[in-house]
Amino acid sequence: MLKGLGGLGDMAKMMKAAQEMQTKMATLQSELENTVVVGESGAGLVKARCTAKGELTGLDIDPSIFNPDEKEVVEDLILAAIKDAQSKAQEKSKQEMEKLTADMGLPAGMNIPGL
Repeated sequence: MLKGLGGLGDMAKMMKAAQEMQTKMATLQSELENTVVVGESGAGLVKARCTAKGELTGLDIDPSIFNPDEKEVVEDLILAAIKDAQSKAQEKSKQEMEKLTADMGLPAGMNIPGL
């Protein structure tokens, strides 16, 4: 008659696991917002900083590249540095998500919405 109560215990475990995952996801989100990656181009002449969430936070441009005749080159270097930083941000986010899912015993490559 009480056989069905075993299922309630499993449900409680699932709810607890879901709450733990939600807490870990919130912590990871915060960490990604505070983690800075640096992309660069032109052998370091242009550097772009962004959070691991991909938000651009700063640029560092070596003054030696400011030549009015090479405006397009400078623009290309800036774009390349930003793209490099965003690529590194995406990779960092992916690595952290893989760590989180592995720690929770979830399958590798599982896509969790919100990240």
